Amino acid sequence: MRFAHVILPEASSPVLVHVTDGGVVSVPSLIDHGPTTLEQLIAGGPALRQEVERAAAAYDGERIPLAETTFAPGVLTPPSIMAVGLNYSAHAGELSLKSDDTPTVFTLWPNSLAAHEGTTTWSRAQTESVDYEAELGVIIGRPARDVSEEEALDYVFGYTVVNDISARNIQYSEAQWCRCKSLDGFTPVGPYVVTADEIANPQDLKIWTRVDGQLLQDATTGQMIRSVATLIAHLSKGITLLPGTLISTGSPGGSGYSRTPQVLLKDGSTVTVAVEGIGELTTHCRTVA
Repeated sequence: MRFAHVILPEASSPVLVHVTDGGVVSVPSLIDHGPTTLEQLIAGGPALRQEVERAAAAYDGERIPLAETTFAPGVLTPPSIMAVGLNYSAHAGELSLKSDDTPTVFTLWPNSLAAHEGTTTWSRAQTESVDYEAELGVIIGRPARDVSEEEALDYVFGYTVVNDISARNIQYSEAQWCRCKSLDGFTPVGPYVVTADEIANPQDLKIWTRVDGQLLQDATTGQMIRSVATLIAHLSKGITLLPGTLISTGSPGGSGYSRTPQVLLKDGSTVTVAVEGIGELTTHCRTVA
């Protein structure tokens, strides 16, 4: 199944919708007292998911065209956003950073969440070294603690697309990466969340980035140093990954900061990051003094 958060015509707040080629229908309209957010759907467990799935399959009413809606972030209130750095050798090398024996893990702050086709604005006085990073996002579906690699994917609710936007000047001036990647709007997520059963193998997906139409990242998730299952097993050691947790799994090579000449995001840039089978996530960039 494919879900999204959108603002419907004449509405003021986002709601969870089921997405098909024919348009969208709000999940609360599919079943009585249906979940209004993805987080509520996940909290309801397999029984609620199955009820929504049956109702969506039987629904033959009118759907609203996507073009008449406005996207909200693919996740709205995740209990945590865990990001993994240096998980592709090419990206670690181009940034002249060492990919250690264990994953580089940091958190992203919820103020950074942004939506597909949204506008992210930052101050030029704070940074003029803003970079893109296409990443596969993983959403945990049930509490996961001390899980093995073999069972790790059983804990995944679904997958999404993340653009881990980074202020490189801040990143290289501080020991921790949370702040450089958590400026307002620096974590676009979406537009869709695709349930795990729709993705046969999370390590066999194309991943790419275009900035103003130019293809700058072009890779596959099979190039990850540590697979999705490995990351979940590692992150869950002694720590309960709560349902709804978003894990951003790292970016492949081709970052703009490392190019000669550099290709950095600037006022007027449009950046689209994408993962095969999930969707394309577009962000418009604006700067202020």
